[in-house]
Amino acid sequence: MTPTQAEIRRAASLLRAGKLVAFPTETVYGLGANAFDAAAVARIFEAKGRPRSSPVIVHVNSMEMAKLVVREWPPSAQTLASTLWPGPLTLVLHKQPSIPDLVTAGLDTVGVRMPAHPIALALIDAAQVPVAAPSANRFTELSPTIAEHVRESLGDRVDYILDGGPCIVGIESTVLSVVTEPPTLLRPGGLPRQQIEGLIGPISGQPAQFPGPHPSPGMHPRHYSPRTYLVLAPDGVVPTSGRGAYIQVRHPPAGSMAKCVQMPADPAGYATHLYFILHQLDSEGFDWIAVEPPPSSAEWEAVLDRLRRAASESH
Repeated sequence: MTPTQAEIRRAASLLRAGKLVAFPTETVYGLGANAFDAAAVARIFEAKGRPRSSPVIVHVNSMEMAKLVVREWPPSAQTLASTLWPGPLTLVLHKQPSIPDLVTAGLDTVGVRMPAHPIALALIDAAQVPVAAPSANRFTELSPTIAEHVRESLGDRVDYILDGGPCIVGIESTVLSVVTEPPTLLRPGGLPRQQIEGLIGPISGQPAQFPGPHPSPGMHPRHYSPRTYLVLAPDGVVPTSGRGAYIQVRHPPAGSMAKCVQMPADPAGYATHLYFILHQLDSEGFDWIAVEPPPSSAEWEAVLDRLRRAASESH
């Protein structure tokens, strides 16, 4: 569905008034607040149960607005943004003083991106402010790819939801720090690293965990998790007790299953469906969900990152 212009204007007025608005992007639904309003951003953290060590990404609708958020715009940022924005790429740069420290976990850097979704861009345009927005769900839980996921996770913690139908990318944006040389991949995501390297050359790999504030969202060991116990099942080997569901790409499970789900064999198709399928299975009362790991090749980097964090026992 497509929100009316009146609904977008109402959502924009709520953002300007310090309220929280959930909105669709091409990746997942975001929980937005005016990025210049520290009190409004604090409501995001409260609604999600998000620790303040995890920064939030600022969404803009133009490179001119991006430059209100960041104080430096190096050639690498210009090359990437002019080619890959709008799109699922977040660039981490040094922040302007007008961006509250809460947005950036107290760090001097901020993640900024231009979403490739007409509703998101129309909302930012109507609000006339950059929008700070993590995924619209409780912290560490499954990200939402339809408006109903937002309602189920956040309920009345969000002031308004713009329903734009399902998200087409299905996993979060790629996060790249361009304050380092070479640039550093902080989170694999909806834009493959090969596209980035094709424009600016080699980039550094995803770093180890940070003991303090994280330079990017999505770096906690456990993240993107269903409530149901999730286990990776190489060679189709699944738990032997209880009632389970199995998500496969190439190989069937070694034992009998209550339910099997066949996923697309290409990384982009798999990513589009991943959270939606996990939400669905999470609602069906299984004792566990087993996932056949997809190939460990570069094209699957982002999907494997999400699955490994979803299956992590760390908190």
